[in-house]
Amino acid sequence: MAEQHPVSGSCLCSKVTIQAKAADLHVGACHCGMCRKWGSGPFLAVDGGTEVAIEGEEYVSRYASSEWAERAFCKACGSHLFYLLKDSGQHIISAGLLDQQEKMVMDHQIFIDKKPEYYDFSNKTENLTEAEVFAKYAP
Repeated sequence: MAEQHPVSGSCLCSKVTIQAKAADLHVGACHCGMCRKWGSGPFLAVDGGTEVAIEGEEYVSRYASSEWAERAFCKACGSHLFYLLKDSGQHIISAGLLDQQEKMVMDHQIFIDKKPEYYDFSNKTENLTEAEVFAKYAP
């Protein structure tokens, strides 16, 4: 199990702040079609766990992107905030929001078989295909 750290951060306009008590600072990239459509590229995020405090909730807009998850963004500035797994309450937090940038390391990519050819990351990571993701994480 990865070491857990408290993290904090905010959106671009600072109307929404996020604090997570036990986040994993290993950054992952999701290349699924929804993430790429949402942000015009891969979603870079950390697992923020379930103990997450959000200030400025009135600025948070949520979109149910599937039966099991929703995506949240700031209504004021448009910053992507998190991907929330509804059943567990697990927050996958946008890495760029967090103040702990120097402590993060990118070590995994999911939906690697959905990644378009026009970009690549140079560092070595664990790579999971769509089928491998669902086999590993689906209930």
